[in-house]
Amino acid sequence: MKIAPPSSHSTSATNTSSNTTKGAPSAPGLHDTLRSSLSSTNDTITPSGTPQLTSSHPLESRLAQWQATQDTLKMNMLRRNFGIAEPVRRGMEAKICKEGEWRPACLGGSAGVSGEVLAGRDTEISWEDVYRGDESREATDFHTEMEGKVGMERW
Repeated sequence: MKIAPPSSHSTSATNTSSNTTKGAPSAPGLHDTLRSSLSSTNDTITPSGTPQLTSSHPLESRLAQWQATQDTLKMNMLRRNFGIAEPVRRGMEAKICKEGEWRPACLGGSAGVSGEVLAGRDTEISWEDVYRGDESREATDFHTEMEGKVGMERW
């Protein structure tokens, strides 16, 4: 049972030109000089669904995988205590909450509160709660978003 994510620190960085336009995570739209030659967390996703970081600091890659490692540990402990039914039930409830919760962006978007309650993270405030990464993106109107949700954009 792993409590902390494995060390996957890379010793080299790849130069990607798409990162220069994304900006700093704390201030969208501003050029991030320190990360301009490193690949971002949003650019590369591993087959397991976790973001892959190529950073200059080994702690950053571990922090990106921290929550996934903790969730896996919790599900393994539930499986050992209560059998396979408990992790399966919690996984189904989380999937239902994720798929069923939708609000248009013009009304603030979906906050994922019910999923956070099920995961036990409803009392935490993280960096992503404040800076979601879509601050510099131009907002779409309600009708365009609704047509995309129900698949009417091809008509």
